[in-house]
Amino acid sequence: MLTRSPPDPDDALRLDHQLCFALYAASLAMTKRYKPLLHALGLTYPQYLVMLVLWEHDGPAVSELGARLHLDSGTLTPLLKRLEAAGWLSRERDPTDERRVRVRLSDAGHALKVRARAVPIGLLDAMRCPPDEALALTRQVQALRDRLSHEPNQAPISPTGPSMGLS
Repeated sequence: MLTRSPPDPDDALRLDHQLCFALYAASLAMTKRYKPLLHALGLTYPQYLVMLVLWEHDGPAVSELGARLHLDSGTLTPLLKRLEAAGWLSRERDPTDERRVRVRLSDAGHALKVRARAVPIGLLDAMRCPPDEALALTRQVQALRDRLSHEPNQAPISPTGPSMGLS
């Protein structure tokens, strides 16, 4: 009969046991795989994210775009300026509210969407992952993001509590 020794409390401090590090390292690896695919389009990864939102819904206010991408205006404005200089989009004052700036795709920005369709396919190939598995993983990560971001006033979870599996 096998007996189990009590868990080592230092196991929780191992780098390979940190979900945040696994997500961080996976994000770096994924962004690295995106780079050549996006280079062919003349886009960086953050610029690609902006274009994805605009391809879904053209003409959002800058504030709406920032909220969707989780970017502040100090980060988003330079991205938009570079995309505008490249001819992919334009920024225009909202005629009904001069305080708002709307972002609209140019004809070239609309046309780029056709070429961009190869990017997700190339990434799935690089991941060696079937589309249904990638979608399931995406939904899990989105659910994690939602759980972490919708409870800002909740008391922190004790690091020794049962939710960490260390009790």
